[in-house]
Amino acid sequence: MASNGKLILVAGAGSGLGDALLDRFAAGGYHAVGLARTERIAPSGHVIQSVDLADPEAVQATITRLIAKHGAPATVIHNTAHLVRGPFQETAPDSFKATWSNMVLSAVALAQAVLPAMQKDGGAFLVSGATASLRGGSGFSAFASAKFALRGLTQSLAREYQTDGIHVAHVILDGIIDSAKSRDLHDLAPARMMKPDELADAYWTLAHQPKSTWTHELDLRPMSEKF
Repeated sequence: MASNGKLILVAGAGSGLGDALLDRFAAGGYHAVGLARTERIAPSGHVIQSVDLADPEAVQATITRLIAKHGAPATVIHNTAHLVRGPFQETAPDSFKATWSNMVLSAVALAQAVLPAMQKDGGAFLVSGATASLRGGSGFSAFASAKFALRGLTQSLAREYQTDGIHVAHVILDGIIDSAKSRDLHDLAPARMMKPDELADAYWTLAHQPKSTWTHELDLRPMSEKF
């Protein structure tokens, strides 16, 4: 979608929440760019650019090119996911490495590429977390350990960059996001799932909070979800 507005980058722009985030910010006047491992065209016409987000050099090259063309991003959303499930003894070390690389190293690479450019005018750097960011469940040792690390990284970035006017925040998604894939995987009524468009509205609000009332961590869940 063509736009002359401020740049938003959504890293991990998959179908579902990723597409909804691009649509919401584009509707608000942003030039929306998605980043993912596989290039594709989103249903609304956004181009999702291909980049290995766990490759710092590739991320830096892509971000440098985008900043040269569009200027520093006003909002960046890290939304990658790599779910590994299974008993701990059956979870290979390579699975832990892959989970960490896809969710934590990707955030490190993205932050190191965008935050220096954002220091002049400020902006928002938002990170998608999960229930596993707060508690490790049985069978989720790899996923939870990476999500815990991602939450800690986000806290450190918030404290380091808030005086530069960069709002770093962590969003805990405590529930199942409604999508065709999740409906196939989970025996759960769609009414009990989180709607991507409504989640995107929450991210929009978070990214545009006044500087006197910043939220660092926001937890979102359906009203039917126990916590």
